[in-house]
Amino acid sequence: MSVKQPDFEASMERLEEIVRALDSGAESLDRSLKLYEEGVKLVRVCTETLDRAEQKVKTLSFRADGTAVLTDFDTDGGDDAE
Repeated sequence: MSVKQPDFEASMERLEEIVRALDSGAESLDRSLKLYEEGVKLVRVCTETLDRAEQKVKTLSFRADGTAVLTDFDTDGGDDAE
């Protein structure tokens, strides 16, 4: 039986809580390390979720002759990147 991972939004919300707790400086060293470890795991979950979403995103464009073309979404900035 697999363990269900939290959704993206819940993971991001928890990450924000962790950042606030660590930024406050009020946590003990042991607690800070545990929060940091939890944060690293959540970052991995969020990164994997975003990677999967990026793989699903496609761009629909039309050629000059009117035919439709489905291509991968350009994540590097296209022609504007130099």
